[in-house]
Amino acid sequence: MLSVWLIVMFLLNHDSAVSYKLPHSTQGNHQESLVSTTTTQNNNVQKTVLANGLTVLTKEVHTAPVVSVQVWYKVGSRDEAVGINGITHQLEHMMFKGTNSRPIQFGRLFNALGSDSNAFTYYDQTAYYNTAEREKLPALLVLEADRMQNLLINREKLESEKQVVISELQGYENNPEYRLNRSVMRALFPQHPYGLPVGGTKADVKKFTVDQVKKYYQEFYSPDRAVLVIVGDFQTAPTLNRVREVFGKIANHHHSSPVSTAAVPQVATSSSTVVLKEPGTNPLLEVVYPVPNIKEPDIPALSVMDYILSAGKNSYLYHQLVESGLASDVTGSLSSLRAGGWYNISVTPGLNQDLQNIETGLTRAIAQLAQKGITSDQVERAKTQILASVILNSRDINSQGMQLGTDETTTGDYLYTERYLDGIRQVQAADVIQVINKYLKPETRVVGRFEPTQPESKSADKSTPSLTQEKFAGGAPLVPAEMVKYLPKVEESNSQWQLNTPQQYTFANGLRLLLLPDKSTPTVTLRGYIKAGPEFDPKNKGGLAALVADNLMNGTTTKDMLTIAKALEDRGADLEFAAYREGVRIKGVSLASDLPVLLETLTDVVKNSTFPGKELELSRQQALTSLYSELDDPDKVANRTFLQSIYPQKHPLHNLPTEESIKQISHEDVLDFKQKHYRPDTTVLALVGDFDVEKVRSLIQAQLGDWQVQGKPPDLTYPTVNMPEKVVNLNPVLPGKVQAITYMGYTGIKRQDPRFYAAMILNQILGGDTLSSRLGAEVRDRQGLTYGIYSNFLASKNTGTFLIEMQTSPEDTSKAIASTRKLLQQIHQQGVTNLEVDLAKRTLISNYNVSLADPEQLTHRILMNEVYGLDEKELFSFSQKIEQVTLSQVNQAARELLHPDKIVVVTAGPQVAELQSIR
Repeated sequence: MLSVWLIVMFLLNHDSAVSYKLPHSTQGNHQESLVSTTTTQNNNVQKTVLANGLTVLTKEVHTAPVVSVQVWYKVGSRDEAVGINGITHQLEHMMFKGTNSRPIQFGRLFNALGSDSNAFTYYDQTAYYNTAEREKLPALLVLEADRMQNLLINREKLESEKQVVISELQGYENNPEYRLNRSVMRALFPQHPYGLPVGGTKADVKKFTVDQVKKYYQEFYSPDRAVLVIVGDFQTAPTLNRVREVFGKIANHHHSSPVSTAAVPQVATSSSTVVLKEPGTNPLLEVVYPVPNIKEPDIPALSVMDYILSAGKNSYLYHQLVESGLASDVTGSLSSLRAGGWYNISVTPGLNQDLQNIETGLTRAIAQLAQKGITSDQVERAKTQILASVILNSRDINSQGMQLGTDETTTGDYLYTERYLDGIRQVQAADVIQVINKYLKPETRVVGRFEPTQPESKSADKSTPSLTQEKFAGGAPLVPAEMVKYLPKVEESNSQWQLNTPQQYTFANGLRLLLLPDKSTPTVTLRGYIKAGPEFDPKNKGGLAALVADNLMNGTTTKDMLTIAKALEDRGADLEFAAYREGVRIKGVSLASDLPVLLETLTDVVKNSTFPGKELELSRQQALTSLYSELDDPDKVANRTFLQSIYPQKHPLHNLPTEESIKQISHEDVLDFKQKHYRPDTTVLALVGDFDVEKVRSLIQAQLGDWQVQGKPPDLTYPTVNMPEKVVNLNPVLPGKVQAITYMGYTGIKRQDPRFYAAMILNQILGGDTLSSRLGAEVRDRQGLTYGIYSNFLASKNTGTFLIEMQTSPEDTSKAIASTRKLLQQIHQQGVTNLEVDLAKRTLISNYNVSLADPEQLTHRILMNEVYGLDEKELFSFSQKIEQVTLSQVNQAARELLHPDKIVVVTAGPQVAELQSIR
């Protein structure tokens, strides 16, 4: 299941223009009927309401042979109270634990279907979503209908999953931003469930009983409180007939009470300040203002206000706080829900800046804006960004389904987004000033301050001679045959993938270009790679490559930072450069009509960047702030420690940024690195979208064809890395953390290794999915020791890493590690079964096909196939290569690639007494 905290962040960021919710109309219990009560159609979306009250939204999209099936329930944390906070989230977890007719982990069933499936709980709704090949549609409907009416809830399953939920909540507790936001929301909504954390609290979760969860399920998981959304490659009429057959007979429950209908949450009556003084590194400031519900007419103006204040480098608060040096970063987010909402401004201070000064500066800046007014340019830019974001965020069918489901369950109107955008188009400058004066009032806000303390770090116990091996029953292993018998029947695949081969060009200067036209949406997705990553950082200058990439768009010989940003922001386009462990990645997206501007900006910054001193220093301060945050994040600390433990000092991956190294980087270092490593002969660009191939090729040829550099590109020698001779345990301790993050692994295979495809199948069986893999079934599902456990072969061009990652309570960490090593040993010695291999193949091939329907994933695959030196047929032959792998090849890979007794184990967070600390 998706992290609740991640869902909250996803729904509140700028890419999601609005967050919504709707009032629920209660209906009486209906007799069984297969006849729909109402059907309406608009904008290729058909709304059908069955006699039992189930709302069905269908939208045909025939761009790829895939479908998205989603079920949205009109229940969220707003339907809870103190004492049962988190029960909606707990029930979401239980929905994967099996039904009376299928007493098996549903994640395994979805995985066997090759479906990309997940779920989330939010304030006003709970949603379950699946994306798969179109022939899987009937099977997905059967599974969703089964768990709508037949969920199996017993003490054993509930107690196990409560531990998983508590593990998830402890993960949030590691994040100071989460802890601060939780306190601020409680102060803003002291008497309303919006003030409760969506995921719940450990104290309440521990007390949930079987009867409570069953009652909640029976109360809210009913057809008349659900919306079924189907988007993709299907025919509406026969699909609706199937829906009626599968869902039409499900009876409604007798509701003891209507869904919560409190129109306006009671908010704090006066301004208040919440101060958290807890272990941490970076201080934080959060300011939250109450705003109205999603149906109020001020919402479009508030959205435009949000973009003017905080979207991009030309935003008002970026100018006022970041450019002035007060802040390292500032973000804003508008959340308008069914019963009310809030506007949140979060500020990460600049180095050595006082929170009180920042709060004063923020208050003054908003007051000055309201007084001096807003320009028409600011308003039009914000409106363009919002309108473009809706189009750009609807390029795949899952996102289109999400928009429909959110609109219908929030407002009762699946066309809400269109009406919202009509409202956006009407917003004027005076409307924005009016909502600033009306809602951003100091006397109604809640201010949150996180003031980090720095207690002395405790050293992990060094006396334990070795990893403690827990003695516990291994439990019944996952039997694939048992799972197969519960799978619904799937029609024989008839998917005809109409995907052309990308057109490939190599310019005289060595730049490689791959173009694939796609007329499905009026957008263009761009991905790029430059061989200029951290692998080239000098030993004492860790962070140099990242600083160069982060500063490319801060000024060129002809344009300053704001001019560059404005050219993109005026069109709602985006272009980013980021350093990865190998190379620099380029990400760009725009409406098709704005592609020339996107390419012109890309060309200018890679050829003519000058790295102005003011912006470079600001970026350095941001890099230091980010580093300090990383050093307080158990996941980041575990990853850093893990990499430096498996790769020796002279290896490029060992060299990581430090405070000292970032401070030592000079302006000359940046210019020299850029000149040396940004070259056309190490650059690859891939574009997918609505364009004419020859016109785009000519345009890029004209802009980048004359990009010239001297000499040959720098190269690296990667030293041979030996496996550890034994189990190496490390436990870096971070004060104030309640959950441990564990990384286990060693060096692995590279992408060109002939065992790669067998390793992919092996990994899928071992830990490719936290709900359906061997590790997930044992460590997460049966023992309840972790919220998530995954394995991966990170196979790059020059390096490879085998990695297992999990999060656990400190008291469960040793047991989880021991269980993981025991399972690795079992597979290493005994191998896997033929049925497991067949199921893994089916999953990998189906997931791969689904990924090709997403423009971002498709463009990324085209790019990286070229970077890794794979032939042009790899895009189409990947599935065939997976299919050709034999059982013996997978088991040989298990013997050669799994080494449970030669493994590095890093656990970061709280002290784990049973682990040996090696420093």
